[in-house]
Amino acid sequence: MSQPVIQLQQLGKHYTIHEREAGTMAAVRSLFKRRQRVVKAVDGIDLTLNPGEVVGFLGANGAGKTTTLKMLSGLLHPTIGQAQVLGFQPWKREREFLANITLVMGQRNQLVWDIPAADSFELNRVIFRIPPRQYRETLDELVELLDLAELIRKPVRNLSLGERMKCEIAGALLHRPQVLFLDEPTLGLDVTAQRRIRRFIAEYNRRHQATVLLTSHYMADVEALCERVVIIDHGKILFDGDLAALVKRFSPHKTITVELAAGRQDLSAYGEVIEVSGAHVSLRVPQAETPEVAGRLLADLPITDLTVADPPIEAIIDEIFIRGASNDFSA
Repeated sequence: MSQPVIQLQQLGKHYTIHEREAGTMAAVRSLFKRRQRVVKAVDGIDLTLNPGEVVGFLGANGAGKTTTLKMLSGLLHPTIGQAQVLGFQPWKREREFLANITLVMGQRNQLVWDIPAADSFELNRVIFRIPPRQYRETLDELVELLDLAELIRKPVRNLSLGERMKCEIAGALLHRPQVLFLDEPTLGLDVTAQRRIRRFIAEYNRRHQATVLLTSHYMADVEALCERVVIIDHGKILFDGDLAALVKRFSPHKTITVELAAGRQDLSAYGEVIEVSGAHVSLRVPQAETPEVAGRLLADLPITDLTVADPPIEAIIDEIFIRGASNDFSA
């Protein structure tokens, strides 16, 4: 059995912050006695990723996702616990470690604003000491996969957000890293650009067997790329497992949507009506009763179309946060 690529044991990052009330007197008092509070951005998490896995790392803003990625890429030193990435302690920032990982953050730029992306790529080639032949092969591959041929000669300031993001990703992968930490890589992009980035990540993973830890608020990213998801809230992991198992465990209902040939009708006798749009009606029904309810609908009504779907992943994750807050994870 292959060794884990990423292994965390009780990894945590704590910050001490100073607090005071508003007002002049509170400011004076704080000169002599400062009130402090410890914030546990990441609170002792355990996590293992194996070679080639693409794992969704999900949570609300402030849950600890980005702090974890920064520790794993060596930008932050943990307060407690241990981490191994490719056998290295990330915060030691050894050259061999840095040559095999990359961190892409959706709203952070590495490309120089006033020069073409191709010039920034050449700078990365020198920094990472990439042999010229390997650099050319990798650049050609990235240009093809991301459709960059018309973009890399333009000054970065002249690119749209989606075009710039594609160039940012290409620049981050020129050294062929084996571990990708992707923090909101599709943030702010239109639907077409999001789909292209997702296809690229999947293809890069397939070609190079890279291990990917992905954060995203777009659940389409997670559904398209990740079989496994890890959900973190207030610095603690609430769920770590298969995406399909997540849906099954935390979604006791399914959604049946029907199109009625005879127009709008009251279908409340078949389940909870959650949406009506013309001749289309959506019902929420218990998962165990779904086949029986679908059969009744088809037998009783003039239906031209019927679909059965799981609820949106966003709704399931909201349910996990609610249970996490009450420590209720019973099946």
